[in-house]
Amino acid sequence: MYKLYTDAATLNHHDAKHDKSAGGILIINSGKQKQLKVQLSAHDNHTAEFQTCIQGLMNLIEIIPATERSQTMVFYYTDSKIVADSLEKQYAKHYQPLVDEILALESQFQTVINQWIPESQNNGAHQLAQQALHQFK
Repeated sequence: MYKLYTDAATLNHHDAKHDKSAGGILIINSGKQKQLKVQLSAHDNHTAEFQTCIQGLMNLIEIIPATERSQTMVFYYTDSKIVADSLEKQYAKHYQPLVDEILALESQFQTVINQWIPESQNNGAHQLAQQALHQFK
């Protein structure tokens, strides 16, 4: 069983084209943690949250052998309501391509349970996202 926590951070400028986003990913398995910071192409926080989820799932796919993925359970935690709600409904009016990509990645695992959590319970991923945002400025 793997636990995946993600969070994104966006630094807004006066010109949206210059906004910067980064993500924090925390993967926990058997008491071991993998912490990742990723630079994102997103210019808004909602897109950044979806992109960070995608990056987290892609990292899980890289570290779990293909022969084991179909027997692996993943608990995915996000403090983004739009990501959690969109995955539950399998629909997001403005983000459907990102939702579809996430669902395709999740289908590689036996089970993925998507769970919204309050920001206070997502501190590890939040700190990584904040560090990444300032590291990639």
